Amino acid sequence: MPDRVLIVEDDKGIADSVAYTLRQEGFEVQVAADGPSGLDAFRSFRPDLVILDLMLPGLHGFDVFRAIRRHANTPVIMLTAKAEESDRVAGIELGADDYVVKPFSMRELIARVRMVLRRSRVAAEAAEEILELGEIVIDPARHVVTVRGEEVALTPKEFALLEYLARNRGRALTRAMILENVWGSDQFIDEHTVDVHIRWLRQKIERQPSRPRLIVTVRGVGYKLNA
Repeated sequence: MPDRVLIVEDDKGIADSVAYTLRQEGFEVQVAADGPSGLDAFRSFRPDLVILDLMLPGLHGFDVFRAIRRHANTPVIMLTAKAEESDRVAGIELGADDYVVKPFSMRELIARVRMVLRRSRVAAEAAEEILELGEIVIDPARHVVTVRGEEVALTPKEFALLEYLARNRGRALTRAMILENVWGSDQFIDEHTVDVHIRWLRQKIERQPSRPRLIVTVRGVGYKLNA
């Protein structure tokens, strides 16, 4: 059965072009031209992936994304002409799986669609496993983390970062590896983002964030999680 992709894009030329190319690549595609109809299509079409423009009539793309995330973890690629760093970071921080700025290469978009779908399948298979690492217990299916018996509130990216570190516990991970596996191929996110999120995670799970024992720095390499 082909993967289903929902395109929520008000520019008819772009929407038709992306839809045509995806269909040629074997995907089942549905198109919506504004925010409200995009949400209606999401509920009825039940896509495997959403390509979502930000500047939509009726409802902003961020609001559409939040509504989707309240009901499902369907992967979302944000497709927009807004190239400002604040918009890119906001989209990624909300939990978007990838971010493509117009104008874009159709071949690149298709490659990203396939990569995000592949990553989503791997995550879905891994979500059945509860990770117990000493003081830390991670339940990917419920998206819950407890540290020393207390539930800790994490943002989507903090959760993804902690889960990646946990699945590679004891292994020194470079910032580039972390970026690729947690943030994907977004070319606008730099390695400093990893350091910032590591700092935020430490504040939430370490007994002494200034002297971390769980998430440690590997000098000249990156980070690793000790369990």
